[in-house]
Amino acid sequence: MIRTAVLGFPRMGPNRELKLALERHWAGESSPDELHAVARELRAAAWSRMREAGIDSIPSGDFSLYDQMLDTAWGLGAIPERFGRPEVDDLPAYFAMARGADEARPLEMTKWFDTNYHYLVPELRPDQAFEARPSHWVEQFEEAMAAGVPTRPVIVGPFTFLSLAKGVDRPLDLLDRLVPAYREILDALAAAGADEVQIDEPALALDHPAADLDRFERAFLDLAGNGGPKVALATYFAGLDQGTLLERLARLPIHELHLDLVRAPEQLERAVDAFAGTGARLSLGLVDGRNVWITDPDLALDRLDFAARALGHERLTIAPSCSLLHVPHQAAGEDGIDPAVRRWLAFAVERLDELALLARAATASPAERDGLLGLARERVGSRRKSSRTWDPEVRARTAGLEAEHYGRSQDYPARRAAQRARQPLPDLPTTTIGSYPQTAEIRAARRRFREGELDRAGYDRFLEGEIRRVVEFQEEIGLDVLVHGEPERNDMVEYFGQQLEGFVFSANGWVQSYGSRCVKPPILFGDVSRPAPMTVEWWRRAQAMTAKPMKGMLTGPVTILQWSFVRDDQPRRDTCTQIALAIQDEVLDLERAGAFAIQVDEAALREGLPLQRRHRDEYVRWAVDCFRLTVAPAAPDTQIHTHMCYSEFNDMMEHIVRLDADVLSIEASRSDMEVLDAFAGELSYPNEIGPGVYDIHSPRVPSADEIERLLAAAEDRIARERLWVNPDCGLKTRSWEEVRSALAAMMEAANRRRAAAPAVAGS
Repeated sequence: MIRTAVLGFPRMGPNRELKLALERHWAGESSPDELHAVARELRAAAWSRMREAGIDSIPSGDFSLYDQMLDTAWGLGAIPERFGRPEVDDLPAYFAMARGADEARPLEMTKWFDTNYHYLVPELRPDQAFEARPSHWVEQFEEAMAAGVPTRPVIVGPFTFLSLAKGVDRPLDLLDRLVPAYREILDALAAAGADEVQIDEPALALDHPAADLDRFERAFLDLAGNGGPKVALATYFAGLDQGTLLERLARLPIHELHLDLVRAPEQLERAVDAFAGTGARLSLGLVDGRNVWITDPDLALDRLDFAARALGHERLTIAPSCSLLHVPHQAAGEDGIDPAVRRWLAFAVERLDELALLARAATASPAERDGLLGLARERVGSRRKSSRTWDPEVRARTAGLEAEHYGRSQDYPARRAAQRARQPLPDLPTTTIGSYPQTAEIRAARRRFREGELDRAGYDRFLEGEIRRVVEFQEEIGLDVLVHGEPERNDMVEYFGQQLEGFVFSANGWVQSYGSRCVKPPILFGDVSRPAPMTVEWWRRAQAMTAKPMKGMLTGPVTILQWSFVRDDQPRRDTCTQIALAIQDEVLDLERAGAFAIQVDEAALREGLPLQRRHRDEYVRWAVDCFRLTVAPAAPDTQIHTHMCYSEFNDMMEHIVRLDADVLSIEASRSDMEVLDAFAGELSYPNEIGPGVYDIHSPRVPSADEIERLLAAAEDRIARERLWVNPDCGLKTRSWEEVRSALAAMMEAANRRRAAAPAVAGS
């Protein structure tokens, strides 16, 4: 019969219990045993919840204390030499790989495909040896069995593991060497009683040459063709309909193939044709694992019925499109959201109920189906007909846009001259990205204000004092372009969404970003506009405290789009254009207030890049257009900055150039400035650039010598007159002790480089 499955479940817990336990442990306030106890409680609760919802295939092994790719590297013995040779239960070494240690930088971190989740990038050597250490998966499987819950272990597959690794020119060349370690892990799971294992291979949806797919086929045959547990192959985030991939997969001994039919519904027909003559199951990803809108049951059942006519219900599984890691825990209880909008939402727990509903409706008679689906249909219909999602003035403004609205009035060389005349700056000007530490005192004051214990005037006085502290610190160490530190902002997207029309906010809609870091994405349900200035007053107060230039700090339209749960009832480009016009209003108000430098962060621009090349140009064109629209009316002598974090730029340099920001700051320290190679190649980046010299995602404080070496490496690639000096990202997650030491080292290194002869770029 038809079955239901979950590919993965949120780890943090309904109230971020894992976050709190991790941070207590890292602070030395709890033991490893206490941390593991919290983890066991969260796993047991998740398994119980899924079993109670009637889910047939429940995952285990998807739970991580930090990241699933780190767990996979750890479980394969792919541990860089700088971390020694730790035993499998060496928790400090495990966390050192994620967070760094005194003399060991952490693994590089970047985005998991096109999501806002960060994974740790495996580092490999040409002579890499692999060693199976299966305890992560075996122990969680046995733990669930002891609780009376049969589960399907989940492991990141070898093809994806290597596709996302670094350190060798062609990581997939190591696949034959890696497969025996995976074979040992599968054998260990079989010995523990696992009948079926889910192997996640999202990298299959990327573009690959035929030779790499040949390698995958051989590896899969080695894993699934020689006995052992049945293998469910999970793909997601894009379709498998490029080339003959589906047909090739149909020839393999796959027990079940999972397809993301939310992102790529067009692949279903071809997948059904390819698998019709096999005995394999198809897992249909019918409910959205990455967004929060209720599932349209009729659309989902249309797809399911199509597949059932060809394959029969007994060969079908109903599942989310991907792991539910990417959505919050539960929408029930979010009483602060307008009830009309809350009825349209489904978080992870609600997704379980949707799966169960679709399973019941799949085999019901037409009359029974109508009875089962009545409430879901009513909720979907109320959203479609709601006037709350539509603003005629916003629609008229976007309809009136022309080509001339998307570019600044002068080219970069003329703007640079105007900006230097208005505000002279030294060589290697120094700045920071925006935020400063969000201390316990700031969080407590925000809570007291929110709960009515502190009035508006008292809260404003507190914030002004925090801003003064940040300004005085920056002047003391000698930074050239200052920021106000953003103590009034809880999150770089939520802060703006709260002041824009078209958004609602959850109280507890947290989603893991990396490690213990969680974000609470706004929910963008309707047309977007800006009723009033959002940042100008705080900028004025900060600028009045210093004679140095104070950057205005804004979040860009693409990042607001990417880091929100976005309406799915119109093209994303249309929504992004609305946000761009709202932020444009803020740019102009800051400029009128006297701001010389305005930073419009587009940290997530590359994150939205489609995974397959044939879809990329369209996205990048409109994403860059939205940034250009945001800043186009700025005067030539207003310096526009933007910031991007954890991005690879080689395959989109022409679009980065077209952004035409006066100053672009990027993450660069974890890559040892290698990311700058893209900016110094044939398509040389013409504007100014600030490669990050200090990794803010690690508590490790770099020395001045280390930063000077990075600056010298940057000057080898980019001429000094176009270089800025800054950290990789904002400093909100760091402590003041770390920030003081790191920025003092950054300033010392910058001053040393200023005193040295410039390097010859390209040498």
